[in-house]
Parts: sequence; C-alpha cells; structure tokens
Amino acid sequence: MPITLRTFVLPLAACALIACNQPEKGGDAAQANAEQYNEESAKAFLKEAEAELGDASLFLNHASWLAATYINFDSQEVEARAGKEFTLKTVQFAKQVKKWDGADLTPDTRRQLDGLRLALSFPAPDDEKLASELAQIGSKMQGMYGAGQYCMADGNCMSLGDMSKILAESDDPELMKSVWAGWRDVSPPMRGLYERQVEIANQGAQDLGYANLADLWRSNYDMQPEAFAADVDAQWDKVKPFYEALHCHVRAKLNEFYGDEVVPSQGKIPAHLLGNMWAQTWSNVYDKVKPEVSSSYNLTSLIEKKGMTELDMVKTGEAFFSSIGFESLPETFWERSMFTKPRDRDVVCHASAWDLDDKDDLRIKMCIQKNAEDFQTIHHELGHNYYQRAYKEQPFIYRGSANDGFHEALGDTVALSITPSYLVQIGLLDKEPPVDEDLGQLLELALDKIAFLPFGLLVDKWRWQVFSGELAPADYNKGWWELREKYQGIAAPVARSEEDFDPGAKYHIPGNTPYTRYFLAFIQQFQFHKALCETAGYEGPLHRCSIYGNEAAGAKLKAMMEMGSSKPWQEAMAAVTGQETLDASAIIDYFAPVKAWLDEQNKGRSCGW
Repeated sequence: MPITLRTFVLPLAACALIACNQPEKGGDAAQANAEQYNEESAKAFLKEAEAELGDASLFLNHASWLAATYINFDSQEVEARAGKEFTLKTVQFAKQVKKWDGADLTPDTRRQLDGLRLALSFPAPDDEKLASELAQIGSKMQGMYGAGQYCMADGNCMSLGDMSKILAESDDPELMKSVWAGWRDVSPPMRGLYERQVEIANQGAQDLGYANLADLWRSNYDMQPEAFAADVDAQWDKVKPFYEALHCHVRAKLNEFYGDEVVPSQGKIPAHLLGNMWAQTWSNVYDKVKPEVSSSYNLTSLIEKKGMTELDMVKTGEAFFSSIGFESLPETFWERSMFTKPRDRDVVCHASAWDLDDKDDLRIKMCIQKNAEDFQTIHHELGHNYYQRAYKEQPFIYRGSANDGFHEALGDTVALSITPSYLVQIGLLDKEPPVDEDLGQLLELALDKIAFLPFGLLVDKWRWQVFSGELAPADYNKGWWELREKYQGIAAPVARSEEDFDPGAKYHIPGNTPYTRYFLAFIQQFQFHKALCETAGYEGPLHRCSIYGNEAAGAKLKAMMEMGSSKPWQEAMAAVTGQETLDASAIIDYFAPVKAWLDEQNKGRSCGW
C-alpha cells in the first residue's frame, strides 16, 4: 500500500554509486572545485532543493489525491502535469549532486545528497518531453486500473471489489475462474505503456549513474545492492519450509473439497481458489482448511453485532494510538479523508494513507467494508499517518521511514495487537477465549502472513529482471508466471500468453510502487512486536500480546518514528529491537504452534510442487 505519492526513499549509507570511483581532478581545477563545492555550498544547495521540491510536492500530492478520488480525463491531466513538473525538478537537483562527489562533507550532508540522488522510483531523464511522457503514462495506467471492470455475458458489470468478494466467498470454481480471468482483461492495454515507461525510467536511472532501475531500487537499503538482494533471499530461505508446509495442507484440503478435477492432490494450486485475486493471502479459505478446534469468536461478526459504522472503525483505530501516547488526529483528517466508495464516480479504492503537506494534512483513502480485514487495515493505514506526522520536523529529504519496509511494518505491528484482550478492552468481546482455541486464530493469521511472503518477494524480482533487461518485453507474462510457479507453487486456471499482461492486474505495477517493502515489513513487524511486548513487560504467548494502553511501548515506537530516514535503517531497527539486522526467526517463533500442527497434518502427504 503506498503511503504517499511522493516517493523519497532511503539513501545509500556508505557512498553513492556515482560518488565511488570518480577520476581524480588534478592541479588548479581540483583546488577550485574543492573551494566551490564544499560543506557550505552543499547546505545552500540542499536548502534550495528542499524549498522548491517541497512546493512541487505539495501540488503533486493534491493533484494525485484528486486523480485517485475523482477518476476522469481532467484529473489525470492535472496529475500528469504535476508529476512531470515534480519529476523534472527532482531530476535536475539529483543530477547536480555529483558536483559534491569527493568533497569533504559531514556524514549528514552526504546522506541528504545521496538521498536526493535516490529520490524517485521512476526517474525521468532531464528532458521535458520525456518527463511529460513518463508522467502521462503513469497517470493513464493508474486510471485504467482504477476504472477497470469486468462485464459478464449477462451484461452484469463488476468492479474489482465485486470480483474480490466473489473470490473470497464463492464455492463455485467456474464462477471464480471467470472473474479471475475477467479482471485480467484490464491489463493488456497497459503492456506497451509499461514497456515504454521502463525504457524512459531506465534512461533516467542511467543519467543518475546507475546501471538501470533495478540497481537504483536495490541501492535504497544502506547496503550494497547485491548484499541486499542476498539478504532478502536468505530471509526467504528461513521461512520457505513453513510456507511449503502451509501449501501442502491447503492443497490437500482444497483437493478434498473440490475434487481431483479441480485441485490436484500434487503439484500447483489453481490460483483462483485461494480466496484472493492475486493468491497473495489465503485467509478467505480458512473455513475449508481449519482445524477441528477453532476460535469461538469471529471479528467480522463482532463488528456487525456492535453495529459499528465505517467511521466508528476509524475512530477505534485512532483510540488505539491515543492509548499508547500519541496525539489525536487533526480535524482535517476527518473532513478530507475518503472512508467509503462514492456512488457518483470512479475512485481508486485501494487503501492508502496520505500526508499531503508534510505537516498535518493527513488522510486515508479507503472503500471501507465492515469486516475484520478492513478493521485491521484501518489500524495499518493509521500507522502510516502517525509515522508521517512523527518525522515531519525532519529535513524534507528525511521525511520517510528508515527504509520503505518500516512504514508497512509499523502499521502491521499495531494490527498484531488486535488480540482477544484488546477486543475485550474496547468492548467488542465479552471475555477472552481459552488459549487452547488459539490454533485456529493463528492458522488464519498464518494464511495471510506466511502465505504472503513469496508473493511479496517475487513482484520486485520480476521488475528487477525487467529493469535489467534479463527479461525481455516479449517474455513479460512468461517470466511472471515462472516466478509465481517457482515461489508460490500456484498455476493460472486458464491458459496465459504474451497477449496477456498479468503483472498489470496488480495495483503496484501500474502504480509504480516498489513491492519488496512488503516482504521486509512482514518480517520486521514480528521483530517489532516481540520487542515492544518485552518493553511492555508482557509475559505469555507472543500472539496474545497487545500493547494497547502501554505508553512505554508507544514511547519507544515514537522515538524510532521521529528519526525518519535520517539514520541508517539498522540504527532505527536497533532503537526498537536491539538488533541491527533483519531476522525472520521472530515470525517463525510467533507461528511455532501452527508449524507443529501442519507437520502432523502433512504426515503421509506428498508435499512440494
């Protein structure tokens, strides 16, 4: 989920890729350069960049909000124009950074310069025509996605939300197959646009000194790009056995439910049967795969029984943050946010949190459904908003999370505190159920958290291959499905070809939102949760811990949030957890009871694909 449409990201700590291996200047020229490009001039340059980019960012944010909540030709034109102007300004400032390569600067000034160089996910070349084309492509693809629908033979037309509801609730495999394929009709027209977008943005990345966009994206993590990619793979290797066990059990139970003709007892699971349009989370099939002992409560039912409105759900999320010591949201949040889908226009319903002015104009954009998933999503999105406000006093370039995974992890960390004790405290549940009922609840959560990890990994693996040229445009869809089959063990339910562009049917591709952040977040949130529960003095099963009402945990969290991206993410991680590394062991520990149960269930089954 994007946090804002301004895409400043974490700078590289050691040295920017351009700054390394610069040829030495000799004699008088070097002396003159050292006198002109020094700490004082760098600070003046950063001050100018902050003022101009801050103003351009403000207008872009408003234009992007308009384009997302009023999808039409005019709003897309305004957003494209604002995007072009902001991109051009950013590129122009970013290209000037190399003037200070080799200069004797303080670490903080160097970090801000490097952050400016890495400011855009899709940088345009310093060319107004190309920048305009890049902005128009981005806005057009997002508009295609937001207005996308599928019309069945009977003339009934459905939005993505309608189709997602069918996949979540239906037991009719043919109907699910139809809407699965139908939604993917929205993306083939994006294919040529996406190819051109990558071509332009790769040129922009090269102008900034990177080999390609993949190199630029992987340079955002305070470590060398190759080391970052290796670390991500190492974390996946830790959790892969857990995912394989979950896959094995889910396939077996779906086989029992649908039969061999629909779900094979061995091999890959058909993608349309996992309860989610992208098979990225599987909790909607929980009832088909659950253990005999399941939870005595259903959060969606509790919300319905309480008669909560969409606004009530958001107010409850705000109250959580207030309970751990955060200031209430400003009145403008309630006046300007979009909580429900308007009846009179197309909007982008994908949930997102916005910080329009780097001060207090915080908003969320959602088409809230009164169910457990959106109750959790609200807590998540508000986490973004509180993070945005926490770092607002940082310099413009540092107004972002320690790395892009932190923003996502923080929201999910809060959602992990939606435990039985929390629900009792806020009056949704009368009393906590016994601990021996936790297996069902844990399995349902694992169907989201563990099942997501390979998808969280492969989306950007596909883009890294596209950006680097390893995957040619003629093989876009083939490469997509090779990764989905390899990492997720799923298969398309209908034949796919290069006439299709299935990556574009996932918001983050036309939306140009890097996706590795979600993989990182699903690891980091459990590190955060464990550490905050220790701070709160909690003793007991980790999955039963809620930090609701604990200001000591809130203070530790807030101190990290206020750092923004001013320090390497390893320091921000240590501020909360005492660890300076990513560590998937926390998620494995959290779900240990589920893994033990799965291993028992899978005895005698042929696992793998």
